[in-house]
Amino acid sequence: MLRQQDVGHRIVVRRIVGIREGRPLFTDALGDLIELSESHITLATDRGRLRVPIGEIHRARRVPAARRPTAGAVVALELAADEAWPAPVRGQLGDWLLRSADGWTGRANSALPVGDPDRPLAAAIDAVQRWYAERGQPAMVNTPLPLAAPVGAELDARGWAARPPVLVQAAPLAALPPAPAGRTDQPPVELAGAPSEDWLGIAAGRKGGLPDAARHVLTAVEQVRFASVHADGRLVAVGRGTVTGQGRWLGLTLIEVLPEARRQGLADRVIRALVDWARAEGATHAFLQVEQRNTPAVALYRGLGFTTHHTYLTRVAPV
Repeated sequence: MLRQQDVGHRIVVRRIVGIREGRPLFTDALGDLIELSESHITLATDRGRLRVPIGEIHRARRVPAARRPTAGAVVALELAADEAWPAPVRGQLGDWLLRSADGWTGRANSALPVGDPDRPLAAAIDAVQRWYAERGQPAMVNTPLPLAAPVGAELDARGWAARPPVLVQAAPLAALPPAPAGRTDQPPVELAGAPSEDWLGIAAGRKGGLPDAARHVLTAVEQVRFASVHADGRLVAVGRGTVTGQGRWLGLTLIEVLPEARRQGLADRVIRALVDWARAEGATHAFLQVEQRNTPAVALYRGLGFTTHHTYLTRVAPV
């Protein structure tokens, strides 16, 4: 059976899910054990968090770790992503980052617990809650998994909620196809160093407003490009690309196509244009963040060659 020293390791669980003709029905789950209590276990699986009551477990054991990025690689990508989406108000708790942007997006308004907070874990979470309370905001923590599994377990014990799982996906730029040669029947993808008001309008519609802090998040990056596609004089598709992480990473954000212009390959063309720009800037890899439940976007990125580097959950303190 599992023991506390198995927490943080990869396990396989055979669970009982029903009875048929007097015989138990089983299903298997594979993932990282992030919590073990007297009543249940919690796994971080490729499909999100899975909570299994102890009474349903038929058999469970540790298995060899899957080939995955090292902790250092996860930290490096998380820091590159933070650099690409910079909150205007920032603090530190040892190595942990504290970020606030008037509540605009979870990424810019959550603590990032990578590294050593320079105090016991419980005290660190108490300090995070005080920091956000001083700013009149709910405390949130962005937990990369499995790296921050111990943080997640402590937040579980405190009753923090979890938003839907997010996939952090990555691909070598060399493996991504370049933008196709221009066609006379398709509008061009235009890249600019600053967003137009129409571009910002689409971003505001997607993110539910655009406070001053949002403009900082979008523009306060040294290497940034805003992609636009116009059709019949109207902006119909946008995207944003940044180069961060010591020039290594292209970050793709706010890839958006208006409903009436979808299924024409515009998102694909926006991404490829930003990839070409980043290659010229010396970047070697690309990353993006997408909710696991956004299946159309996940399928688009898979078709371009992106795979999941790691996942994260945004945790929200109880009111």
